[in-house]
Amino acid sequence: MTTRLALIHAMSPLHAGTGQSVGAIDLPIARERPTGLPLIPGSSIKGALRARSSGRDKQLTKDAFGPETANASEHSGAVQFSDAYLLLMPVRSIRGTFAWVTSPYLIRKLARGAREARFALADLPGSPGATNCCILGEALTVGAGSVRKVVFEDLDFIVSGEQKPRLQAFATTLAGALFPQSSPDWQEWRRSLVNHICLIDDDLMSLVLETATEVTAHIRLDDDTKTVAQGALWYQESLPAETILVGIAVASDVNAANGRSQRSAGELLNHVASLTGGLVQLGGKATVGQGSCFVRFSGGPS
Repeated sequence: MTTRLALIHAMSPLHAGTGQSVGAIDLPIARERPTGLPLIPGSSIKGALRARSSGRDKQLTKDAFGPETANASEHSGAVQFSDAYLLLMPVRSIRGTFAWVTSPYLIRKLARGAREARFALADLPGSPGATNCCILGEALTVGAGSVRKVVFEDLDFIVSGEQKPRLQAFATTLAGALFPQSSPDWQEWRRSLVNHICLIDDDLMSLVLETATEVTAHIRLDDDTKTVAQGALWYQESLPAETILVGIAVASDVNAANGRSQRSAGELLNHVASLTGGLVQLGGKATVGQGSCFVRFSGGPS
């Protein structure tokens, strides 16, 4: 089997929902049950890429993604997609506009997939402390002298340099994978990620995961009165634009049998990676501009 890391960068709010109401939110996002970690189901990623592949080589599409639903019993697809989990959450900052916030657990979760994909990561940063954060530049800081702080909404952290070398190595590697092109625009994005990444403790990250998502009210108007129709008010949760998530894609070699052609795992993953040029639509609410993402597979075409 061959594995590649999948990095997803949301360009607009992203709603990958559960279809079930939770408390005051009628349409919440999907989350991992034990941790509350936001995710995009692997089936959503597979469906979006399969739709892009269907207009190309039909046999290659069938080998990679499996036959159409009516013939699903013939064989399975040779490429499997994991759920994509949150890695960096954009959080509004009193200085620097916003920060890409992460925690040791989110980085370790990335590292498990990275090992399988042979995506090299340096020594991983640990916790900066319960009330501290680690940043790499001055873009987010307020205050002067020896005590510098970072302020997100109603949370403030004291800047600590203890994990800085490891966070620097991690952020630089991640920025190169997310923005591999050499044009000045992409170089600026690499610098922006390094300057705006912020590491906080896992316990505080749990709070951020609950408070930094977007919750918006939606209505449906009555055609005749142009007022809100009876019962047509609902609240929807979304991941904000600039959210970065990570998953893996795994492929196995295919033998020429049961209607399939001989394919190597590398060939299949190259095909999947070739489908990610431009924006990929993930999740729901596409007609109102949500779910536009850049998707990049490590080791695939750029």
